[in-house]
Amino acid sequence: MSRVSQARNLGKYFLLIDNMLVVLGFFVVFPLISIRFVDQMGWAAVMVGIALGLRQFIQQGLGIFGGAIADRFGAKPMIVTGMLMRAAGFATMGIAHEPWLLWFSCFLSGLGGTLFDPPRSALVVKLIRPEQRGRFFSLLMMQDSAGAVIGALLGSWLLQYDFRLVCATGAILFILCALFNAWLLPAWKLSTVRTPVREGMRRVMSDKRFVTYVLTLAGYYMLAVQVMLMLPIMVNDIAGSPAAVKWMYAIEACLSLTLLYPIARWSEKRFRLEHRLMAGLLVMSLSMLPIGMVGNLQQLFTLICAFYIGSVIAEPARETLSA
Repeated sequence: MSRVSQARNLGKYFLLIDNMLVVLGFFVVFPLISIRFVDQMGWAAVMVGIALGLRQFIQQGLGIFGGAIADRFGAKPMIVTGMLMRAAGFATMGIAHEPWLLWFSCFLSGLGGTLFDPPRSALVVKLIRPEQRGRFFSLLMMQDSAGAVIGALLGSWLLQYDFRLVCATGAILFILCALFNAWLLPAWKLSTVRTPVREGMRRVMSDKRFVTYVLTLAGYYMLAVQVMLMLPIMVNDIAGSPAAVKWMYAIEACLSLTLLYPIARWSEKRFRLEHRLMAGLLVMSLSMLPIGMVGNLQQLFTLICAFYIGSVIAEPARETLSA
């Protein structure tokens, strides 16, 4: 085996371990934010919605800038800095007793994601061969689903004692992830051409197809915010226990583990990535329309199941297009 092939194989394992730490750290905390601040502390849902939307907007809306900065300074410093910043955001969230402090914690968390998410995706491009990327993204998504269930289970258990324990656990996981990257990630440059950040941004904004793609994803991320805010509250209200939230992520894990890889392999040879993304978004959107009319957990979980089937269709295509 050549040194390049050996480096690629080791890189795959590095990416999988790194991804698991990130997913666990995120899902320990974020699925429980709406339950903590709306149900337990009695805040208006709009206040929590602003916080979740702010995190999503900062991380995804400013991701172009994060990618340009990583091209200029390299992946490693941006990834380590971003993960430490997210850990700081979670630590701040644990002591949030006013809406502005929750907003600030989500701002820090989103800004950290802006720094570490684009270079992590670029590392997949660097380490995984083009013909293998779609399947590798499917594997990552299966790992995401399993990590989401484990994280939600751990977070729900810790919430029985203190929300500060939930946030501290998420922060510790991201600190571990930062140390893991600082120790093992080589100081690679993602771009061999030293293009000024402003010039890189000008090129991106002049690419009309890419801008259209980014705007299309705005609807995708709006749906993600709704899921993070609304569904845990509804599950908790109908079931009467925050522990029931774990079943929402168990549905996602079961669907991902059984359907994601087969659907990705079957569809990659028959449909364009853009069509797969739009079909998944359509299924996700339609599943959310009747969500306000459900009266029991069976109906709610049926709609959640339909939503995650749409996600199984859309997510590998979205990741591959982003790469």
